[in-house]
Amino acid sequence: MQAAVDKLLSRLAMGALALSGGAAAVNSVIYDVDGGKRAVMFNRFPNPVSGEASGIQKYVIKEGTHIRVPWIQDPKIFDIRTRPRAIPTVTGTRDLQMVNITLRLLSRPNVEKLPLIYQQLGLDYDERILPSIANEVLKSVVAQYDAEELLKKRELVSREVKDQLIQRANDFHIVLEDISITHLTFGKDFATAIEKKQVAQQEAERQRFVVAKAEQERKANVIKAEGEAEAAKLISKALRQGPALVDLRRLEAARDITATLSNAKNIIFIPSGSQGGGGSNILLNMRD
Repeated sequence: MQAAVDKLLSRLAMGALALSGGAAAVNSVIYDVDGGKRAVMFNRFPNPVSGEASGIQKYVIKEGTHIRVPWIQDPKIFDIRTRPRAIPTVTGTRDLQMVNITLRLLSRPNVEKLPLIYQQLGLDYDERILPSIANEVLKSVVAQYDAEELLKKRELVSREVKDQLIQRANDFHIVLEDISITHLTFGKDFATAIEKKQVAQQEAERQRFVVAKAEQERKANVIKAEGEAEAAKLISKALRQGPALVDLRRLEAARDITATLSNAKNIIFIPSGSQGGGGSNILLNMRD
């Protein structure tokens, strides 16, 4: 009985080993290329099945499950989805001001050129190329502008960086979907100089306002003086023609004085009782 049990267990163990060996063989033969990825095939030796030469093959393998020759073929998987990258750099402007710039890139490989990319750069192509060409282009473009121009012409600078960087990336079969300057700051010395300049500009504006105000006041005084001179001429002319103007001014003054006193407390106005107007009016101060 014991011998039969041992024989059964031995057969089960051999079956399990056969299954695990078969599973390992299947896993070594098939491989998956996930969504958003592509593969290129590397042959360690010439493929006796397909007749392919050794090295990287010229075709690109799409998504899905594929078959390979174990120990001879080795698939290299590329992620072809667009990936973001921020590249900071410090460079100098035309007027020798140091500026800190951060460039944001959205990049992906040219799918048709994946075999060439692997041969020349490897799977970490973006790590090798993008920081280098981004710094190169940024230094070249920024050196053409003064510090103030970078602030005033930021859109133009960004466009020049984008055009040159796309051209340089194409040389390495990298597609740049988007390029933008996300961070731009200057050193403390330049920031202090800008602050002083703004203060000076504000003071200049204030001085211009003071000058303009004084000019307007001068013009107003001239106009007032001209009006007074013209009035004096008219008064002089009227006096030469007769005492009517003097009498008019006397009546106006009397009217104003009467209106003022009539509104005051303890003041009583007693008009003259003379019919001919020869009498004098009387003002009484009624104090306690």
